[in-house]
Amino acid sequence: LEEYEILIVHPIAVGTWLERPEKQRRKSPKKGSVADIFDELVSVPTLLDHPNLTLDVVLVDVTKVQIFDPTARRKRGGYRTVDRRLDDIIEQIRFSNVADLAGLIPDGLPDPFTTNDLAKASGFRRDQAQRMAYCFRPLGVFEEVGRSKAGYQYRLHRPSP
Repeated sequence: LEEYEILIVHPIAVGTWLERPEKQRRKSPKKGSVADIFDELVSVPTLLDHPNLTLDVVLVDVTKVQIFDPTARRKRGGYRTVDRRLDDIIEQIRFSNVADLAGLIPDGLPDPFTTNDLAKASGFRRDQAQRMAYCFRPLGVFEEVGRSKAGYQYRLHRPSP
């Protein structure tokens, strides 16, 4: 990172179709969102403010080709994914710095706020809001100001672009 500019491209499936040989193609109930990037970013939250790191999140539609496998785990219904095909690229979002990533934070958060407030205001799930807070705290975007029954309380400090 010190010597080279690095671009990380991370696809997120916002729409998934399931294709099985003996059944009709159907839409999966699972849907991704740009907030899913925080699942990966919790591993490297302090690297996000490095000037040589750029992150591209590509929202895509995919088809999962599945075959029946009697040895597959029961929760998966006995089907195993053998191939994934890219159907469509919906959107590409580039995060060049922390300020770009902080653009995912919704306006109108109370002061102080909890991850539950963040989840409700953004439309993300609570676990995604918790990962977002975990990433933004060491970067100085969120400042932890206390704790209540509802969880940790944060105050927002938006970085300048």
